[in-house]
Amino acid sequence: MSIPQSGGGPIEDFAQLAEYLEAGCKPKDDWRIGTEHEKFGYCKDSLKPLPYDGDRSIRAVLEGLRDRHGWSPVHEGGHLIGLEKDGANVSLEPGGALELSGAPLETIHQTCDEVNEHLAEVKSIADEIGVGFIGLGAAPIWTHDQMPLMPKGRYKLMDSYMQKVGTSGTTMMRRTCTVQVNLDFGSEADMVQKLRVALALQPVATALFANSPFFEGKLNDHKSWRSQVWRHLDEDRTGMLPFVFEDGFGFQRWVDYALDVPMYFVYRDGRYIDALGMSFRDFLKGELPALPGEKPLMSDWADHLTTLFPEARIKKFIEMRGADGGPWRRLCALPALWVGLLYDQTALDAAWDLVKHWDADTREALRVAASVDGLQAQIGDLHMHDLAQEVLVIAEAGLKARARVGAGGLLPDETHFLNALKESVETGQVPADELLARYAGDWQGDLTRIYGDYSY
Repeated sequence: MSIPQSGGGPIEDFAQLAEYLEAGCKPKDDWRIGTEHEKFGYCKDSLKPLPYDGDRSIRAVLEGLRDRHGWSPVHEGGHLIGLEKDGANVSLEPGGALELSGAPLETIHQTCDEVNEHLAEVKSIADEIGVGFIGLGAAPIWTHDQMPLMPKGRYKLMDSYMQKVGTSGTTMMRRTCTVQVNLDFGSEADMVQKLRVALALQPVATALFANSPFFEGKLNDHKSWRSQVWRHLDEDRTGMLPFVFEDGFGFQRWVDYALDVPMYFVYRDGRYIDALGMSFRDFLKGELPALPGEKPLMSDWADHLTTLFPEARIKKFIEMRGADGGPWRRLCALPALWVGLLYDQTALDAAWDLVKHWDADTREALRVAASVDGLQAQIGDLHMHDLAQEVLVIAEAGLKARARVGAGGLLPDETHFLNALKESVETGQVPADELLARYAGDWQGDLTRIYGDYSY
């Protein structure tokens, strides 16, 4: 989840809302890669989730990273709730999962180095205090009541609201994890093409990264239970956004969509003010019941944009949001997939040619089928396995065209980061399939084995 936004003065003109998004346009040489991933922490002896406080806790891990690895603390209400260093931050998800929001970097070599360094730092602290971390799309055993809500004002408000809309909001908050990548755009037209490809092909990412076939200690009949949870969260702020594919879509249409999404909060003087269900349109008129007579700041608009949760979204960049959390190779593979598809124009055009004839029903059906069946999904004549194979060919060509050298010149490009995904296509097996085979095989139905065998 995002940290509070800052900067920017009062919003004096409606046009500033679209201008905020447009300010993200960058020349291609300035395009960057920001990788984010979440992971569940647990006590190694009990296999129970980490509390916020105590000798073995989220706070203890954060303090260790702060004291041993030079991270600067972020506090809220007297609680240590995050860390910052070199353009990256470590934050807490609502149920205590730990998230790295990486710095904007030039190559996947760099972002993978960042991920590896972070996991090594976390492990160095965790091992000393008897804690483990595991990358999965959903908590495999823990119940809702076992997952403590972290001491952040944003989460307290969201938790209350999530109990009134949809059916799975509090499950999403506490018991799901993802990996995502944030990418830039060069112009409004570039944003439109990239966002359309990102939304249309998000089900392919869901299938390739599916890694949550267990929930509350049982099989759940989905390869990605996390995706199923998000489908039943809050229809006002989730989904595949058919309007993005309509003629005339651009920054202003995104503004219109965002303004129709009910608010959660306003952040003032270090605290979150309850604005649950209120309208940002009213806020612009100085008629927000939570702050009567007050008009929003640009930071309020930036905060509001972080409360939209579709499968891909724009702020001053595009976020790819359809993948389950997973093992370290997949943490590097996700940015490789999307950079390959979106950062080379020939690849982007090929990806658009692949999806431009699909209608909204097809895109949504693929989303559902990917969640249930992974690479075995099929919608009419569309076979997910074949589609994933085509997508990887395009992504690999895009990465070759980028030709970003790594390992001191030993690696000519970034294509090797796709290897985990190519193996899945070759075998037809994604992480969820491997987990299911282990569960039925050598684990003999003992799901506690997942922690020892799959933790970082």
